[in-house]
Amino acid sequence: MSKPNPYRPFTPDPDQMTHWPGVSGNAINGLGEAEPRQASMVYWAPNPDDIPHGGLQRWFYGVDHGSDGFAKARVRRHEIFDRPLPPLAPQPVTRTPQAWTDALSCFVDQGFCEKVGVAAMQPEWVFEGHEIAQSRVIIAGVQHDYSEIARAPDAVAGVEVMRQYNRAADVAKKIASWLREQGWDAEPVTGPMTGALAMIPPALASGFGELGKHGSIIDREMGASFRLSAVLTDAPFAPTPRDVFGADEFCQSCRICEDACPPEALSPIKQTVRGVDKWYVDFDRCLPFFNQTAGCAICIAVCPWSRPGVGPNLAAKLARRAERQSNP
Repeated sequence: MSKPNPYRPFTPDPDQMTHWPGVSGNAINGLGEAEPRQASMVYWAPNPDDIPHGGLQRWFYGVDHGSDGFAKARVRRHEIFDRPLPPLAPQPVTRTPQAWTDALSCFVDQGFCEKVGVAAMQPEWVFEGHEIAQSRVIIAGVQHDYSEIARAPDAVAGVEVMRQYNRAADVAKKIASWLREQGWDAEPVTGPMTGALAMIPPALASGFGELGKHGSIIDREMGASFRLSAVLTDAPFAPTPRDVFGADEFCQSCRICEDACPPEALSPIKQTVRGVDKWYVDFDRCLPFFNQTAGCAICIAVCPWSRPGVGPNLAAKLARRAERQSNP
């Protein structure tokens, strides 16, 4: 039984529900399917008319949350997207794969992002009906201001999410521009509308932590309180390793996000999705509240890993416990 929740019971806006399509988002996501397949785009389509839930996506854009921060963030987003990439240098720079990956640290050192990783592209990371030709995915992570995201589902938290998406877009553009100046073509990709790329799988593969019960990644430093962007390229970067530190096991005994979710969209157990047992957020339950609150973010805000300074200590504690269990 869930703990008392100030946002329950939740009743979706009737106007929003007039846009609900005749298909479950869970079915599109492949909930309950035993066989692996590529993911199908269910939300955040570059063209909302391409997906069944596109009417709900357009409804989201039109919600007035009483804050001019959204409008300012959207203007900034367009400024970043409209910034042209430099011309491709005619002669590609040669480095060892590890030297290429090491060079990415400058974007962290300069404060453009908090973390970078690299993964070799896998076909299962591409949405059905799309193609990605590049061989490498560079992932960048930008961390939320905890004092802002902790106010979720207030509109202040929604503005903070947009601010970090803008930072993510900016660093993706900067990395792509740097690569083009080095003679390597590169394509920046930014959430939430990532086009052909499902961004969470390459982020997990490149060392951004483990998938949490709330459906977001838990990173040992940033917790779940961050956003992602990517750069697609053929520059020969060395992939960075996965980082498994016990967050998955922690989630199995923690119910904080589960109890905090207003529409009760989080399950206490993993579910089978396209042939994989994983933590899964009930799309049909989550989306109406998400839309009405400019992105919700409650589960990210309440996650114990997201509190500043908590993640590294939790990871160290879990490592010590794992060592004791392996050496009784």
